[in-house]
Amino acid sequence: MKSSRSVDPVHVTLASPIGPLTLVADDGHLTGLYMHEQRHRPAEHRFGRPGDPAHQPFASAAAQLTAYFAGKLTQFDLPLAPAGTEFQRRVWSALRLIPYGQTWSYGQLARQVGSVAASRAVGLANGKNPIALIIPCHRVIGSDGSLTGYGGGLDRKRFLLDLETSAG
Repeated sequence: MKSSRSVDPVHVTLASPIGPLTLVADDGHLTGLYMHEQRHRPAEHRFGRPGDPAHQPFASAAAQLTAYFAGKLTQFDLPLAPAGTEFQRRVWSALRLIPYGQTWSYGQLARQVGSVAASRAVGLANGKNPIALIIPCHRVIGSDGSLTGYGGGLDRKRFLLDLETSAG
């Protein structure tokens, strides 16, 4: 995962079973994937100018998202460059270790990043994940198994978890 960002992002919007998805890229790396009405969604002007869906990384992302929603893709392989603090990037890297169709609690995620007492900080970093779905923050649940907060809304979280458990 690349972590730097220039000042010339481009974006495209794709249709999906969970509503429109805005993909943002910079220098050939995906820097954002945002759902309509998502919490912590940046202002539209931060997405940059409209991009070409046929160009990379958008074309690969669209193909992989289509396969994911069809239940045929369990792991994304795209160049990513999420902008965040070092701690946030550690949490986002750990999220990619959660196997398809499985869930971890915030405590498990905190242990994975070596901050066992930092479940709350891990939860905040999880909530600020700028590349939803591909960095699977929807796979994190409460320690009691409950579906806790999700920036895209609990209905979307349930949809994604159901999709993965039925396809996996």
